[in-house]
Amino acid sequence: MLTQNRHGEITLLTITNTIGAKVVLSSLGAGIVSIVVPDAKGCMADVVIGYANPDDYLADGPCAGKIPGRYANRIAKGRFELDGNAYSLAINNGPNALHGGPTGFQNRIWQVEDVFDNSVTFHYTSADGEEGYPGKLNAYARYIWTDDCTLRLEMWATVEGRPTVINLTNHAYFNLGGHEKPSVLNHQLRLNASHWLPTDDTLIPLPSAPQPVAGTPMDFTVAKPIGRDIKVDFPALVYGKGYDNCWLIDGADGNMAVAAELTDPESGRSLTVSTDQPAVQVYTGNWLEGCPAGKDGVTYHDYCAVAIECQNCPDAPNRGDFSSPRLNPGETYRRTIEFRFS
Repeated sequence: MLTQNRHGEITLLTITNTIGAKVVLSSLGAGIVSIVVPDAKGCMADVVIGYANPDDYLADGPCAGKIPGRYANRIAKGRFELDGNAYSLAINNGPNALHGGPTGFQNRIWQVEDVFDNSVTFHYTSADGEEGYPGKLNAYARYIWTDDCTLRLEMWATVEGRPTVINLTNHAYFNLGGHEKPSVLNHQLRLNASHWLPTDDTLIPLPSAPQPVAGTPMDFTVAKPIGRDIKVDFPALVYGKGYDNCWLIDGADGNMAVAAELTDPESGRSLTVSTDQPAVQVYTGNWLEGCPAGKDGVTYHDYCAVAIECQNCPDAPNRGDFSSPRLNPGETYRRTIEFRFS
């Protein structure tokens, strides 16, 4: 069942499945506002952080629940070339461009299309030259909520006029105990990833990336508590005050594969994230302190939730050894992410 309501220019849509679990979506950033699912005892709770005021999602630092673009994650020094043409982007994260710039897709109102009982499709048209990116891009995001509590996100796009680069993901933050719980450091995380991308101190991948995770705090090939190694004296963990890093997903990049498994031992809830994206950025909410007022009067703090962002690699427009982010006129970009709760 799907219901709609409006908050100014923002449309909020709620999809409820047959067991009463529900997802609330927003046309601002084509975002996830709420996911309410049962725990091991059948008790329902909202497991994503979000804000009390729908307007607070505009230009929020955490990019909570939204789809960043045209290029999610970082592009070094806000520069890249295509076919010998140089493009300059807004610098909004240290010396780099992040999440498509200050007016990226996450800060735009998407059009609501194709509304059904269990799915919603959003559409955004990005003008040629918007935030410095070439080509007129039509981007789509379809959310499908199933009776077995799987949220499927299908993203696709086409470009007109000039080739462009594209990297879309969802930036939801999860706390499987409930969004009001103070920490995810006791959550067990497993990543289907034997290699990760070491970075410089601005979180741009080094020329030597990727590297094996074995023998480092970046090894999640066997499930472990998120907080077990988070304070280890290791460059990647020092740069970001915790995990804010990218792993290459074994067996993905065009094929659906499990990227991550997250479990809360207290509630018994689990989340399995699957995708055909080549990589996953894990961000442990290291800078959530001071974000807008949360739902239900909650104040969010650092490490209270974790983002599991399936995407292409950071700085791929400048790296020939990463999966190509190029999109040509006449082609269609397609990527899928599934969040399965149990």
